[in-house]
Amino acid sequence: MVESLPTEFERTEIGQIQIAPEVIEVIAGLATVEVSGVAGMSGGFAGGIVELLGRKNLSKGVSVEVGQREAAVDVSVIVEYGHRLPEVAGEIQRNVKRSIENMTGLTVVEVNVHIHDVQFVKSSEKSEDIDVVQRVK
Repeated sequence: MVESLPTEFERTEIGQIQIAPEVIEVIAGLATVEVSGVAGMSGGFAGGIVELLGRKNLSKGVSVEVGQREAAVDVSVIVEYGHRLPEVAGEIQRNVKRSIENMTGLTVVEVNVHIHDVQFVKSSEKSEDIDVVQRVK
């Protein structure tokens, strides 16, 4: 984890302003789940942990590298079935970049989106379950 170093811009008359990388991870996570078509965040293949919307760990599936004036972000997501993957990924990139830059003043040099899975709509799964129950009777 790279710590944020105070720059001259972050020094004020009465002290320093530092933004922890974890704060930037949370901002990126929130900006990601705001995008239509995102079903949840993924911890990656190694972790195998999936965070669906509504969970409290807003930085799950987000990795940041923070310098003095710039940040690079990686997000791992699960996309809802039926959405165009390139469009969802592009919107994630724009929303994450805009949110971090507006809230922190850092320049976001890259936002890498890793799509790890596609989630099918639960209503279709329920209708399949009904069919199975009816065949068993």
